[in-house]
Amino acid sequence: MRALEFKSKIKNNQIHIPASLQSELKTDKDIRVILLIDDSINDDELVFQDTTTDSFLKGYSESNSVYDND
Repeated sequence: MRALEFKSKIKNNQIHIPASLQSELKTDKDIRVILLIDDSINDDELVFQDTTTDSFLKGYSESNSVYDND
């Protein structure tokens, strides 16, 4: 078994197969399909996390550092 790898998007419950690979899939062979879905944090979530962290740390002062040393 060999692997063909490409990036695509699901649109209307269909996966677009690049034209450069379509000719290899016109045979009557059994295939195994594995979908890897990108579950990384998107840019909006990263900006929100950074902003939240910055806002939280603005309320932190050096006088609070006494609590950091346990």
